Amino acid sequence: MSLFVPEFDESVVVREAEAEVVGRAPTTVRLLADSSATGGALSTQRVTLTAGADGAAPHWHDNSAEMFFLLDGAADILSGDDVLTAGPGDLVIVPPGKPHAFAAVPGADADLLIVLTPGVERFEYFRHLRRIALGEATRESLLEVQELYDNHFLRSAAWDARRREAEPGETV
Repeated sequence: MSLFVPEFDESVVVREAEAEVVGRAPTTVRLLADSSATGGALSTQRVTLTAGADGAAPHWHDNSAEMFFLLDGAADILSGDDVLTAGPGDLVIVPPGKPHAFAAVPGADADLLIVLTPGVERFEYFRHLRRIALGEATRESLLEVQELYDNHFLRSAAWDARRREAEPGETV
């Protein structure tokens, strides 16, 4: 077992009013602490989704585990080939290399605290997503930065099936 000891001297304190907010409903991301602020220990964001909204498409990280703590609401979380529904106070930790995704369940909002450890500089990734939403960058541009942000996309039959179930009025 290896031991990673992060290097930073001061406590990291982020007041809600000072957190950078990326996006707006249906998906709002509050950037809390990036890897550079925590000596590489972790990166953390708070993601708020309106009813049934998508969070992250299926992906994996080679070098980080990802923790999802549901503050409020209900979220579907993909972990490997399993999709589970998490409620307030539930914790899901996905190990490195395991495919995962998340979304609010139909009819419910979701408020999640998300932590990657060890940390990866992720704030610029979320800003990149904002540029895509604003039409300033293409969705394909994400493929060019997968290695940089250790965020590798894939298809998931289990996730696709669950999200099809979530689409109102659609027959499967």
